[in-house]
Amino acid sequence: MPLGLRKGIAIGIGLFIMMIGLVDSGFVSRIPDVANTTVPLQLGANGHLAGWPVLVFVLGTLLTLALIVRKVPGAILISIVAMTVLGAVINAVAHVPSWGLTTPKWPGNPVSTPDFGLLGKVSLFGGFSKVGVLTGILFVFTVLLSCFFDAMGTIMGISDEAKLTDAQGQMPGINKVLFVDGIAVAAGGASSSSATTCFVESTAGVGEGARTGFANIVTGGLFTLALFLTPVATMVPSQAATPALIAVGFLILAGGIREINWADYTIAIPAFVTMVMMPFTYSITNGIGMGFITFALLRLAAGRGREVPAAMYVVAGVFAFYYLMPALGLT
Repeated sequence: MPLGLRKGIAIGIGLFIMMIGLVDSGFVSRIPDVANTTVPLQLGANGHLAGWPVLVFVLGTLLTLALIVRKVPGAILISIVAMTVLGAVINAVAHVPSWGLTTPKWPGNPVSTPDFGLLGKVSLFGGFSKVGVLTGILFVFTVLLSCFFDAMGTIMGISDEAKLTDAQGQMPGINKVLFVDGIAVAAGGASSSSATTCFVESTAGVGEGARTGFANIVTGGLFTLALFLTPVATMVPSQAATPALIAVGFLILAGGIREINWADYTIAIPAFVTMVMMPFTYSITNGIGMGFITFALLRLAAGRGREVPAAMYVVAGVFAFYYLMPALGLT
């Protein structure tokens, strides 16, 4: 994969997490279909910024960016804690009707016992008996394609931000990372939990200086502790946490966009397609797939098809089949 396309993936992830932050905070919202408009998003809930939760998000974003500019260690964590406390005070005084998924309110009992009742409740081949072998295989193919390229794009974006790539933009040992990620996904499925793959929000940790596996061990240990402190962990509202995504999204964008060769359209256009399709389709996989297909086609059109590795053609063909599945009646 050429350097420019890898940078496009990293930037696309930065834009994607910024979009997640804006939507989850309520700063941007989806326009209901009943409005009969082709415009998909709007400012705030009704075209205007209103309500205490949005104010907490705005203040949190400004505080996070100000602390980053001042190079304050732990800027993101400081902002999250400060805005959680502010949100709890506002909620206690103003009795805000809705904060979204999480309300900043101190729980009556901060300690809870984890429920492992779903552990091992898995039927490996049950789905095939329900929908049939062909449908089951196509479903596995779709999920595998999505999970693999989501993980690959996330790993590349985070490693690039962490400066773990070499001069050619390659990440040494990425196969080992993908192998561990695959084991984690399988283990998560066996435990009946949600996806245990790597997440783009990990860039927040990189933005705070995490570079080694020790940071991951500490994070895992804290999550284990959080199993018993779930009521406390769930009092952090989205409006206090999402400013981190805005800040890290900017850092990724600023760090990679200058390294794309914009004079070579056969790489600049695929990189552009990749970085805009991720937030616009709300999918890392879609951004990577469309970027790969565009890159292969443009290099062929320019008479430079031999410069494209054979594996890239194979992957582009797989993505093309993936997008054509509905038209072929395979979904």
